[in-house]
Amino acid sequence: MKMYNEKINIPEELRIGVFICDCGSNIAGHLNTKEVTEFAATLPNVVFARNNLYSCSESGIVEIKKAIQEEKLNRVVVASCSPRTHQPLFRASCGEAGLNPYLFEMVNIRDQCSWVHMGMNELATEKAKELVRMGVAKSVYLEPQQDIESDVTPRVLVVGGGVAGLSAAQSLSTMGLEVILVEKTDQLGGLEREYTKIAPEMMDAQAHIADLVATVESLKNVTIYRNTEVTAMDGFIGNFVMTITPKKGDPVEEKIGCIILAIGAVPFVPEGQYGYDGRTVITQMELEQKLRTKTLDAKNIVMIQCVGARTKEKEFCARICCLTAVKNAKIIMEENPDKHVHILYRDMQMYGTQREKMLWDARGEGVRFDVYDPQKPPAVSNGKITFNHAVLGEDVSLDADLVVLSTPLVPRPDALALAQMMRVPVDANGFFLEAHAKLRPLDFASDGIFVCGSTRYPAGIIEARSQGMGVSARVASILFKDKLIIDALVAVVNPKTCAGCLGCLDVCPYNAITFNTEARTCEINRVLCKGCGNCASTCPSQSVQLKGYKPEQLLSQIRAV
Repeated sequence: MKMYNEKINIPEELRIGVFICDCGSNIAGHLNTKEVTEFAATLPNVVFARNNLYSCSESGIVEIKKAIQEEKLNRVVVASCSPRTHQPLFRASCGEAGLNPYLFEMVNIRDQCSWVHMGMNELATEKAKELVRMGVAKSVYLEPQQDIESDVTPRVLVVGGGVAGLSAAQSLSTMGLEVILVEKTDQLGGLEREYTKIAPEMMDAQAHIADLVATVESLKNVTIYRNTEVTAMDGFIGNFVMTITPKKGDPVEEKIGCIILAIGAVPFVPEGQYGYDGRTVITQMELEQKLRTKTLDAKNIVMIQCVGARTKEKEFCARICCLTAVKNAKIIMEENPDKHVHILYRDMQMYGTQREKMLWDARGEGVRFDVYDPQKPPAVSNGKITFNHAVLGEDVSLDADLVVLSTPLVPRPDALALAQMMRVPVDANGFFLEAHAKLRPLDFASDGIFVCGSTRYPAGIIEARSQGMGVSARVASILFKDKLIIDALVAVVNPKTCAGCLGCLDVCPYNAITFNTEARTCEINRVLCKGCGNCASTCPSQSVQLKGYKPEQLLSQIRAV
Protein backbone atom coordinates (compact mmCIF):
# COMPACT_ATOMS: atom_id res chain seq x y z
CA MET A 1 0.00 0.00 0.00
CA LYS A 2 1.28 3.48 -0.84
CA MET A 3 2.38 5.39 2.24
CA TYR A 4 0.63 8.68 3.00
CA ASN A 5 3.23 11.42 3.28
CA GLU A 6 1.68 14.82 2.62
CA LYS A 7 4.20 17.19 1.09
CA ILE A 8 5.41 19.97 3.35
CA ASN A 9 5.88 23.35 1.70
CA ILE A 10 9.11 25.08 2.66
CA PRO A 11 9.60 28.82 1.99
CA GLU A 12 12.25 29.78 -0.56
CA GLU A 13 14.19 31.78 2.03
CA LEU A 14 14.39 30.34 5.52
CA ARG A 15 15.26 32.80 8.27
CA ILE A 16 15.57 31.00 11.58
CA GLY A 17 16.14 32.72 14.92
CA VAL A 18 17.52 30.76 17.87
CA PHE A 19 17.34 31.87 21.51
CA ILE A 20 19.37 30.03 24.15
CA CYS A 21 18.25 30.54 27.75
CA ASP A 22 20.49 30.58 30.85
CA CYS A 23 17.46 30.11 33.13
CA GLY A 24 19.60 31.65 35.86
CA SER A 25 21.82 28.83 37.06
CA ASN A 26 19.33 26.09 36.15
CA ILE A 27 20.90 25.70 32.73
CA ALA A 28 23.94 27.97 32.66
CA GLY A 29 25.17 26.47 35.93
CA HIS A 30 25.70 23.09 34.30
CA LEU A 31 26.56 23.82 30.66
CA ASN A 32 28.09 26.60 28.59
CA THR A 33 25.13 28.45 27.07
CA LYS A 34 27.33 31.01 25.30
CA GLU A 35 29.14 28.22 23.50
CA VAL A 36 25.79 26.66 22.52
CA THR A 37 24.62 30.06 21.18
CA GLU A 38 27.79 30.44 19.07
CA PHE A 39 27.23 26.92 17.73
CA ALA A 40 23.59 27.68 16.88
CA ALA A 41 24.67 30.67 14.80
CA THR A 42 26.63 28.33 12.48
CA LEU A 43 23.69 26.04 11.69
CA PRO A 44 22.07 26.17 8.21
CA ASN A 45 19.40 28.85 7.71
CA VAL A 46 20.03 30.42 11.14
CA VAL A 47 20.27 34.19 10.66
CA PHE A 48 19.99 35.24 14.30
CA ALA A 49 21.17 33.66 17.58
CA ARG A 50 21.03 35.15 21.06
CA ASN A 51 21.81 34.07 24.62
CA ASN A 52 19.17 35.26 27.16
CA LEU A 53 19.32 35.25 30.94
CA TYR A 54 15.62 34.42 31.20
CA SER A 55 13.85 33.96 27.86
CA CYS A 56 10.43 33.79 29.55
CA SER A 57 10.88 37.13 31.35
CA GLU A 58 9.31 40.30 30.04
CA SER A 59 12.64 41.50 28.62
CA GLY A 60 13.28 38.07 27.06
CA ILE A 61 9.90 38.07 25.34
CA VAL A 62 10.50 41.61 24.05
CA GLU A 63 13.81 40.48 22.51
CA ILE A 64 12.13 37.59 20.71
CA LYS A 65 9.36 39.83 19.32
CA LYS A 66 11.88 42.47 18.28
CA ALA A 67 14.06 39.92 16.48
CA ILE A 68 11.08 38.46 14.58
CA GLN A 69 10.19 41.88 13.22
CA GLU A 70 13.65 43.35 12.64
CA GLU A 71 15.32 40.17 11.30
CA LYS A 72 12.21 39.06 9.38
CA LEU A 73 12.34 35.64 11.03
CA ASN A 74 10.01 32.98 9.67
CA ARG A 75 11.02 30.30 12.17
CA VAL A 76 11.84 30.64 15.89
CA VAL A 77 13.62 28.11 18.12
CA VAL A 78 13.89 28.62 21.88
CA ALA A 79 16.20 26.30 23.83
CA SER A 80 15.24 26.51 27.49
CA CYS A 81 13.03 24.53 29.87
CA SER A 82 9.99 22.30 29.44
CA PRO A 83 7.49 22.90 26.62
CA ARG A 84 4.83 21.67 29.04
CA THR A 85 5.11 24.86 31.08
CA HIS A 86 6.37 27.54 28.70
CA GLN A 87 5.51 26.61 25.13
CA PRO A 88 2.13 28.44 25.20
CA LEU A 89 3.87 31.65 26.30
CA PHE A 90 6.46 31.55 23.52
CA ARG A 91 3.89 30.61 20.89
CA ALA A 92 1.64 33.49 21.90
CA SER A 93 4.60 35.88 21.77
CA CYS A 94 5.41 34.77 18.22
CA GLY A 95 1.79 35.38 17.25
CA GLU A 96 1.85 38.86 18.75
CA ALA A 97 4.92 39.66 16.64
CA GLY A 98 3.17 38.59 13.44
CA LEU A 99 4.59 35.07 13.08
CA ASN A 100 2.27 32.07 12.91
CA PRO A 101 2.57 30.53 16.41
CA TYR A 102 3.08 27.05 14.98
CA LEU A 103 6.31 28.10 13.27
CA PHE A 104 7.88 27.96 16.72
CA GLU A 105 9.93 25.03 18.02
CA MET A 106 11.02 24.52 21.64
CA VAL A 107 14.09 22.57 22.72
CA ASN A 108 14.35 21.29 26.27
CA ILE A 109 17.94 21.77 27.45
CA ARG A 110 17.01 21.99 31.14
CA ASP A 111 14.97 18.95 32.21
CA GLN A 112 16.55 16.74 29.53
CA CYS A 113 20.07 18.09 29.69
CA SER A 114 21.38 20.38 32.45
CA TRP A 115 19.34 18.80 35.25
CA VAL A 116 20.25 15.22 34.37
CA HIS A 117 23.92 15.90 33.66
CA MET A 118 24.94 18.04 36.63
CA GLY A 119 28.70 18.11 37.11
CA MET A 120 29.28 17.03 33.49
CA ASN A 121 29.65 20.48 31.97
CA GLU A 122 31.44 19.56 28.75
CA LEU A 123 29.24 16.58 27.92
CA ALA A 124 26.08 18.53 28.80
CA THR A 125 27.22 21.35 26.51
CA GLU A 126 27.76 18.94 23.62
CA LYS A 127 24.37 17.35 24.19
CA ALA A 128 22.71 20.78 24.27
CA LYS A 129 24.32 21.55 20.89
CA GLU A 130 22.89 18.36 19.40
CA LEU A 131 19.43 19.08 20.84
CA VAL A 132 19.54 22.57 19.31
CA ARG A 133 20.75 21.13 15.99
CA MET A 134 17.71 18.80 16.02
CA GLY A 135 15.33 21.63 16.88
CA VAL A 136 16.63 23.82 14.06
CA ALA A 137 16.41 20.92 11.60
CA LYS A 138 12.79 20.27 12.53
CA SER A 139 11.88 23.97 12.37
CA VAL A 140 12.62 23.90 8.63
CA TYR A 141 9.65 21.57 8.14
CA LEU A 142 7.21 23.32 10.46
CA GLU A 143 3.91 24.36 8.90
CA PRO A 144 1.62 27.28 9.72
CA GLN A 145 -1.57 26.07 11.39
CA GLN A 146 -4.92 27.58 12.34
CA ASP A 147 -6.30 27.05 15.84
CA ILE A 148 -9.53 25.06 16.05
CA GLU A 149 -12.63 26.99 17.09
CA SER A 150 -15.61 25.48 18.87
CA ASP A 151 -18.90 26.83 20.22
CA VAL A 152 -19.62 26.92 23.96
CA THR A 153 -22.74 26.03 25.94
CA PRO A 154 -22.63 28.26 29.08
CA ARG A 155 -24.06 25.62 31.45
CA VAL A 156 -22.30 23.49 34.07
CA LEU A 157 -23.07 20.03 35.40
CA VAL A 158 -22.00 19.43 39.02
CA VAL A 159 -22.10 15.75 40.03
CA GLY A 160 -22.34 15.47 43.81
CA GLY A 161 -24.11 17.60 46.41
CA GLY A 162 -21.53 17.61 49.19
CA VAL A 163 -19.53 20.61 50.38
CA ALA A 164 -17.30 20.74 47.29
CA GLY A 165 -20.17 20.41 44.82
CA LEU A 166 -22.38 22.90 46.66
CA SER A 167 -19.52 25.40 46.88
CA ALA A 168 -18.85 25.08 43.16
CA ALA A 169 -22.55 25.50 42.34
CA GLN A 170 -22.86 28.56 44.57
CA SER A 171 -19.77 30.21 43.13
CA LEU A 172 -20.74 29.50 39.51
CA SER A 173 -24.26 30.76 40.11
CA THR A 174 -23.03 34.10 41.46
CA MET A 175 -21.03 34.46 38.25
CA GLY A 176 -24.28 34.20 36.29
CA LEU A 177 -23.77 30.70 34.89
CA GLU A 178 -26.57 28.14 34.82
CA VAL A 179 -25.83 25.09 36.97
CA ILE A 180 -27.30 21.57 36.93
CA LEU A 181 -26.60 19.87 40.28
CA VAL A 182 -27.07 16.09 40.43
CA GLU A 183 -27.17 14.32 43.82
CA LYS A 184 -27.47 10.54 44.10
CA THR A 185 -29.27 10.61 47.47
CA ASP A 186 -32.33 12.50 48.67
CA GLN A 187 -30.29 14.99 50.75
CA LEU A 188 -27.68 17.61 49.96
CA GLY A 189 -24.73 18.13 52.27
CA GLY A 190 -22.66 14.97 51.98
CA LEU A 191 -20.55 13.82 54.94
CA GLU A 192 -20.68 17.18 56.70
CA ARG A 193 -24.18 16.25 57.86
CA GLU A 194 -22.49 13.66 60.10
CA TYR A 195 -20.04 16.05 61.77
CA THR A 196 -20.32 18.01 64.99
CA LYS A 197 -17.73 20.71 64.39
CA ILE A 198 -15.37 21.72 61.61
CA ALA A 199 -11.69 21.69 62.56
CA PRO A 200 -9.48 23.55 63.10
CA GLU A 201 -11.90 26.52 63.21
CA MET A 202 -14.32 24.49 65.41
CA MET A 203 -17.37 25.90 63.62
CA ASP A 204 -20.77 24.30 64.10
CA ALA A 205 -20.89 21.79 61.22
CA GLN A 206 -24.66 21.44 61.21
CA ALA A 207 -25.27 25.18 61.03
CA HIS A 208 -22.61 25.57 58.35
CA ILE A 209 -23.98 22.90 56.03
CA ALA A 210 -27.60 23.93 56.60
CA ASP A 211 -26.73 27.49 55.60
CA LEU A 212 -24.82 26.33 52.48
CA VAL A 213 -27.65 24.02 51.37
CA ALA A 214 -30.29 26.71 51.91
CA THR A 215 -28.22 29.21 49.93
CA VAL A 216 -27.80 26.89 46.93
CA GLU A 217 -31.47 25.84 47.01
CA SER A 218 -32.50 29.49 46.82
CA LEU A 219 -30.45 30.24 43.70
CA LYS A 220 -32.70 30.63 40.66
CA ASN A 221 -30.09 29.57 38.13
CA VAL A 222 -29.31 26.27 39.93
CA THR A 223 -31.45 23.25 39.01
CA ILE A 224 -31.16 20.44 41.57
CA TYR A 225 -31.82 16.78 40.81
CA ARG A 226 -32.06 14.54 43.88
CA ASN A 227 -32.13 10.72 43.84
CA THR A 228 -30.61 10.98 40.40
CA GLU A 229 -27.52 9.67 38.61
CA VAL A 230 -25.60 10.53 35.46
CA THR A 231 -25.98 7.49 33.21
CA ALA A 232 -24.39 8.56 29.90
CA MET A 233 -22.08 11.17 28.43
CA ASP A 234 -21.43 12.24 24.86
CA GLY A 235 -19.70 15.19 23.23
CA PHE A 236 -16.69 17.27 24.21
CA ILE A 237 -15.61 20.46 25.99
CA GLY A 238 -18.19 23.19 25.54
CA ASN A 239 -20.67 20.77 24.00
CA PHE A 240 -21.38 17.80 26.24
CA VAL A 241 -24.71 15.96 26.14
CA MET A 242 -25.44 14.31 29.49
CA THR A 243 -28.13 11.75 30.27
CA ILE A 244 -29.47 12.15 33.82
CA THR A 245 -31.67 9.39 35.18
CA PRO A 246 -33.74 9.69 38.38
CA LYS A 247 -34.48 6.60 40.48
CA LYS A 248 -38.13 7.10 39.64
CA GLY A 249 -38.84 8.71 36.31
CA ASP A 250 -37.62 9.01 32.74
CA PRO A 251 -34.08 9.96 31.69
CA VAL A 252 -33.41 13.63 30.91
CA GLU A 253 -30.83 14.99 28.45
CA GLU A 254 -28.96 18.17 29.35
CA LYS A 255 -26.60 20.14 27.11
CA ILE A 256 -23.57 21.16 29.14
CA GLY A 257 -20.38 23.15 28.57
CA CYS A 258 -18.29 21.77 31.46
CA ILE A 259 -18.55 19.01 34.07
CA ILE A 260 -17.46 19.07 37.71
CA LEU A 261 -17.08 15.75 39.53
CA ALA A 262 -17.57 16.14 43.29
CA ILE A 263 -18.95 12.77 44.37
CA GLY A 264 -16.80 12.72 47.52
CA ALA A 265 -15.64 9.62 49.37
CA VAL A 266 -16.93 7.32 52.11
CA PRO A 267 -15.50 6.34 55.53
CA PHE A 268 -13.76 2.97 55.58
CA VAL A 269 -15.60 0.44 57.76
CA PRO A 270 -13.00 -1.71 59.62
CA GLU A 271 -14.86 -5.01 59.62
CA GLY A 272 -12.84 -7.66 61.48
CA GLN A 273 -10.25 -5.21 62.85
CA TYR A 274 -9.63 -4.52 66.56
CA GLY A 275 -12.90 -6.22 67.51
CA TYR A 276 -14.97 -3.59 65.70
CA ASP A 277 -18.64 -4.08 66.63
CA GLY A 278 -20.22 -0.61 66.35
CA ARG A 279 -20.88 -0.52 70.12
CA THR A 280 -17.75 -0.72 72.30
CA VAL A 281 -15.41 -0.46 69.32
CA ILE A 282 -16.55 2.21 66.87
CA THR A 283 -15.22 4.54 64.16
CA GLN A 284 -14.64 8.28 64.37
CA MET A 285 -17.74 8.81 62.21
CA GLU A 286 -19.82 6.85 64.71
CA LEU A 287 -18.27 8.89 67.52
CA GLU A 288 -19.35 12.04 65.67
CA GLN A 289 -22.94 10.81 65.90
CA LYS A 290 -22.64 10.19 69.65
CA LEU A 291 -21.21 13.67 70.17
CA ARG A 292 -23.91 15.22 68.01
CA THR A 293 -26.74 13.45 69.86
CA LYS A 294 -25.12 13.80 73.31
CA THR A 295 -25.15 10.01 73.86
CA LEU A 296 -21.48 9.46 74.74
CA ASP A 297 -21.38 7.80 78.16
CA ALA A 298 -17.87 6.28 78.23
CA LYS A 299 -15.25 7.62 80.63
CA ASN A 300 -12.04 5.97 79.37
CA ILE A 301 -11.74 6.48 75.61
CA VAL A 302 -8.85 5.22 73.52
CA MET A 303 -8.44 6.23 69.86
CA ILE A 304 -6.28 4.18 67.49
CA GLN A 305 -4.95 5.97 64.42
CA CYS A 306 -4.20 4.62 60.93
CA VAL A 307 -6.77 1.82 61.02
CA GLY A 308 -7.18 0.62 57.43
CA ALA A 309 -4.67 3.15 56.10
CA ARG A 310 -0.92 3.00 55.39
CA THR A 311 -1.18 -0.74 54.84
CA LYS A 312 -0.30 -2.96 51.89
CA GLU A 313 -3.93 -2.81 50.79
CA LYS A 314 -4.31 0.96 51.27
CA GLU A 315 -0.90 2.58 51.24
CA PHE A 316 -2.09 6.19 51.32
CA CYS A 317 -2.39 8.49 54.34
CA ALA A 318 -5.85 10.09 54.35
CA ARG A 319 -4.45 13.21 56.12
CA ILE A 320 -7.69 14.17 57.85
CA CYS A 321 -7.98 11.22 60.29
CA CYS A 322 -5.56 12.79 62.80
CA LEU A 323 -7.35 16.12 62.58
CA THR A 324 -10.70 14.41 63.24
CA ALA A 325 -9.33 12.47 66.22
CA VAL A 326 -7.79 15.54 67.85
CA LYS A 327 -10.94 17.57 67.23
CA ASN A 328 -13.20 14.95 68.80
CA ALA A 329 -10.81 14.47 71.73
CA LYS A 330 -10.90 18.21 72.40
CA ILE A 331 -14.70 18.26 72.25
CA ILE A 332 -14.87 15.40 74.78
CA MET A 333 -12.40 17.01 77.20
CA GLU A 334 -13.98 20.46 76.93
CA GLU A 335 -17.43 19.05 77.72
CA ASN A 336 -16.18 16.87 80.58
CA PRO A 337 -12.58 17.32 81.83
CA ASP A 338 -12.98 14.27 84.12
CA LYS A 339 -12.93 11.92 81.14
CA HIS A 340 -9.75 10.28 79.91
CA VAL A 341 -8.87 10.36 76.22
CA HIS A 342 -5.84 8.51 74.91
CA ILE A 343 -4.69 8.69 71.26
CA LEU A 344 -2.39 5.92 69.99
CA TYR A 345 -0.64 7.00 66.82
CA ARG A 346 2.13 6.15 64.36
CA ASP A 347 2.68 9.73 63.14
CA MET A 348 0.47 12.79 63.67
CA GLN A 349 -0.48 14.46 60.38
CA MET A 350 -1.44 17.95 61.60
CA TYR A 351 -0.18 20.13 58.76
CA GLY A 352 -0.55 23.89 58.98
CA THR A 353 -0.13 26.37 61.83
CA GLN A 354 -3.73 26.16 63.06
CA ARG A 355 -3.76 22.37 63.10
CA GLU A 356 -0.45 22.14 64.94
CA LYS A 357 -1.68 24.63 67.54
CA MET A 358 -4.80 22.51 67.93
CA LEU A 359 -2.62 19.46 68.68
CA TRP A 360 -0.68 21.29 71.41
CA ASP A 361 -3.89 22.72 72.86
CA ALA A 362 -5.29 19.18 73.09
CA ARG A 363 -2.19 18.07 75.00
CA GLY A 364 -2.67 20.99 77.37
CA GLU A 365 -6.29 19.99 77.96
CA GLY A 366 -5.26 16.52 79.11
CA VAL A 367 -5.44 14.40 75.95
CA ARG A 368 -2.68 11.75 76.10
CA PHE A 369 -0.70 10.86 72.98
CA ASP A 370 1.43 7.70 72.71
CA VAL A 371 3.30 6.17 69.79
CA TYR A 372 2.71 2.54 68.88
CA ASP A 373 4.85 0.28 66.73
CA PRO A 374 2.99 -0.57 63.46
CA GLN A 375 4.80 -3.90 63.41
CA LYS A 376 3.13 -4.66 66.74
CA PRO A 377 -0.32 -3.04 66.48
CA PRO A 378 -2.47 -2.54 69.59
CA ALA A 379 -4.52 -5.49 70.83
CA VAL A 380 -8.11 -4.93 72.03
CA SER A 381 -9.65 -7.42 74.46
CA ASN A 382 -12.30 -7.23 77.19
CA GLY A 383 -12.05 -3.50 77.87
CA LYS A 384 -8.25 -3.48 77.75
CA ILE A 385 -5.86 -2.21 75.08
CA THR A 386 -2.29 -3.44 75.07
CA PHE A 387 0.29 -1.87 72.80
CA ASN A 388 4.04 -1.73 72.41
CA HIS A 389 5.20 1.79 73.26
CA ALA A 390 7.65 2.69 70.50
CA VAL A 391 9.53 5.17 72.72
CA LEU A 392 9.65 3.19 75.97
CA GLY A 393 10.19 -0.08 74.16
CA GLU A 394 7.81 -1.97 76.43
CA ASP A 395 4.20 -3.15 76.45
CA VAL A 396 1.64 -0.81 78.00
CA SER A 397 -1.95 -1.67 79.00
CA LEU A 398 -4.85 0.81 79.12
CA ASP A 399 -8.44 0.53 80.36
CA ALA A 400 -10.98 1.41 77.70
CA ASP A 401 -14.76 1.77 78.02
CA LEU A 402 -14.80 2.80 74.38
CA VAL A 403 -12.32 2.22 71.55
CA VAL A 404 -12.51 4.61 68.59
CA LEU A 405 -10.85 3.60 65.31
CA SER A 406 -9.64 6.40 63.06
CA THR A 407 -10.25 5.13 59.53
CA PRO A 408 -9.59 6.85 56.21
CA LEU A 409 -11.97 8.10 53.57
CA VAL A 410 -11.96 5.72 50.60
CA PRO A 411 -13.37 6.06 47.07
CA ARG A 412 -17.10 5.49 46.64
CA PRO A 413 -18.04 2.02 45.33
CA ASP A 414 -19.43 3.55 42.12
CA ALA A 415 -16.42 5.83 41.49
CA LEU A 416 -14.71 3.56 38.96
CA ALA A 417 -17.87 3.13 36.88
CA LEU A 418 -18.33 6.92 36.77
CA ALA A 419 -14.67 7.41 35.83
CA GLN A 420 -15.01 4.98 32.94
CA MET A 421 -18.17 6.70 31.72
CA MET A 422 -16.50 10.11 31.89
CA ARG A 423 -13.27 8.75 30.35
CA VAL A 424 -11.13 10.07 33.21
CA PRO A 425 -8.39 8.17 35.09
CA VAL A 426 -8.18 6.99 38.69
CA ASP A 427 -5.01 6.47 40.73
CA ALA A 428 -3.76 3.28 42.40
CA ASN A 429 -6.06 3.91 45.37
CA GLY A 430 -9.16 4.50 43.26
CA PHE A 431 -9.33 8.30 43.68
CA PHE A 432 -9.80 10.41 40.55
CA LEU A 433 -6.46 11.44 39.06
CA GLU A 434 -5.93 15.09 38.16
CA ALA A 435 -4.00 16.20 35.06
CA HIS A 436 -1.01 17.49 37.07
CA ALA A 437 -0.63 17.77 40.84
CA LYS A 438 0.96 21.24 40.62
CA LEU A 439 0.10 22.73 37.24
CA ARG A 440 -3.51 21.51 36.88
CA PRO A 441 -4.63 20.13 40.25
CA LEU A 442 -8.37 20.54 39.57
CA ASP A 443 -8.38 19.55 35.88
CA PHE A 444 -8.50 16.21 34.17
CA ALA A 445 -6.44 15.47 31.07
CA SER A 446 -9.78 15.42 29.22
CA ASP A 447 -10.68 19.05 28.59
CA GLY A 448 -13.84 20.45 30.12
CA ILE A 449 -14.04 17.97 33.03
CA PHE A 450 -12.89 19.00 36.52
CA VAL A 451 -12.57 17.43 39.96
CA CYS A 452 -12.73 18.75 43.51
CA GLY A 453 -13.06 17.67 47.13
CA SER A 454 -12.57 14.11 48.35
CA THR A 455 -13.27 12.79 44.87
CA ARG A 456 -9.59 13.43 44.08
CA TYR A 457 -8.20 12.73 47.58
CA PRO A 458 -9.48 12.91 51.18
CA ALA A 459 -10.12 16.56 52.01
CA GLY A 460 -11.34 18.42 55.07
CA ILE A 461 -14.43 20.63 54.95
CA ILE A 462 -12.50 23.86 54.46
CA GLU A 463 -10.30 22.29 51.77
CA ALA A 464 -13.34 20.89 49.97
CA ARG A 465 -15.01 24.32 50.00
CA SER A 466 -11.84 26.00 48.70
CA GLN A 467 -11.48 23.45 45.92
CA GLY A 468 -15.13 23.89 44.96
CA MET A 469 -14.59 27.62 44.55
CA GLY A 470 -11.29 27.01 42.78
CA VAL A 471 -12.81 24.66 40.25
CA SER A 472 -15.58 27.17 39.51
CA ALA A 473 -12.90 29.68 38.51
CA ARG A 474 -11.40 27.10 36.14
CA VAL A 475 -14.82 26.50 34.58
CA ALA A 476 -15.52 30.23 34.27
CA SER A 477 -12.26 30.72 32.36
CA ILE A 478 -13.76 28.47 29.66
CA LEU A 479 -17.47 29.26 29.62
CA PHE A 480 -17.18 33.04 29.55
CA LYS A 481 -15.58 32.83 26.11
CA ASP A 482 -17.61 33.25 22.94
CA LYS A 483 -15.56 30.56 21.24
CA LEU A 484 -13.11 27.94 22.44
CA ILE A 485 -9.68 28.10 20.82
CA ILE A 486 -8.11 24.64 20.73
CA ASP A 487 -4.54 23.67 19.81
CA ALA A 488 -4.20 22.84 16.12
CA LEU A 489 -1.61 20.08 16.61
CA VAL A 490 -4.01 17.16 16.39
CA ALA A 491 -4.10 13.98 14.34
CA VAL A 492 -5.56 13.88 10.83
CA VAL A 493 -6.67 10.93 8.67
CA ASN A 494 -6.17 10.67 4.92
CA PRO A 495 -9.44 9.02 3.79
CA LYS A 496 -7.87 8.02 0.45
CA THR A 497 -5.43 5.59 2.07
CA CYS A 498 -7.23 4.65 5.30
CA ALA A 499 -8.04 0.92 5.15
CA GLY A 500 -10.44 1.04 8.10
CA CYS A 501 -8.46 -1.50 10.15
CA LEU A 502 -9.69 0.21 13.39
CA GLY A 503 -6.27 -0.09 15.03
CA CYS A 504 -6.33 3.61 15.89
CA LEU A 505 -9.65 3.27 17.74
CA ASP A 506 -8.13 0.74 20.12
CA VAL A 507 -5.25 3.01 21.19
CA CYS A 508 -7.03 6.39 21.46
CA PRO A 509 -7.38 7.24 25.18
CA TYR A 510 -9.78 10.13 24.49
CA ASN A 511 -12.35 8.32 22.29
CA ALA A 512 -11.65 10.96 19.65
CA ILE A 513 -11.76 8.51 16.72
CA THR A 514 -14.89 7.01 15.15
CA PHE A 515 -15.45 4.71 12.18
CA ASN A 516 -17.55 6.01 9.31
CA THR A 517 -19.48 2.92 8.22
CA GLU A 518 -20.51 4.46 4.89
CA ALA A 519 -17.06 5.68 3.84
CA ARG A 520 -15.38 2.71 5.58
CA THR A 521 -12.71 5.02 6.98
CA CYS A 522 -11.76 6.35 10.41
CA GLU A 523 -12.49 9.96 11.36
CA ILE A 524 -11.01 12.13 14.12
CA ASN A 525 -12.91 14.64 16.22
CA ARG A 526 -10.39 17.48 16.30
CA VAL A 527 -11.81 18.95 19.50
CA LEU A 528 -11.53 15.69 21.43
CA CYS A 529 -8.06 14.85 20.08
CA LYS A 530 -5.22 15.82 22.40
CA GLY A 531 -2.36 15.09 20.01
CA CYS A 532 -0.89 12.16 21.94
CA GLY A 533 0.20 10.45 18.70
CA ASN A 534 -0.87 6.92 19.61
CA CYS A 535 -2.93 6.60 16.44
CA ALA A 536 -0.18 7.93 14.17
CA SER A 537 2.38 5.50 15.55
CA THR A 538 -0.08 2.60 15.22
CA CYS A 539 -1.41 3.17 11.68
CA PRO A 540 0.31 0.64 9.37
CA SER A 541 -0.29 2.77 6.25
CA GLN A 542 0.67 6.14 7.79
CA SER A 543 -2.82 7.28 6.88
CA VAL A 544 -2.98 8.94 10.31
CA GLN A 545 -0.46 11.66 10.93
CA LEU A 546 0.00 14.04 13.84
CA LYS A 547 0.39 17.67 12.89
CA GLY A 548 3.70 19.04 14.08
CA TYR A 549 5.14 15.51 14.22
CA LYS A 550 4.83 14.28 10.66
CA PRO A 551 7.37 11.70 9.44
CA GLU A 552 9.42 14.27 7.54
CA GLN A 553 9.60 16.53 10.60
CA LEU A 554 10.77 13.72 12.88
CA LEU A 555 13.14 12.25 10.30
CA SER A 556 14.76 15.68 9.89
CA GLN A 557 15.77 15.55 13.55
CA ILE A 558 17.14 12.03 13.20
CA ARG A 559 19.15 12.99 10.12
CA ALA A 560 20.53 16.02 11.96
CA VAL A 561 21.97 13.77 14.67
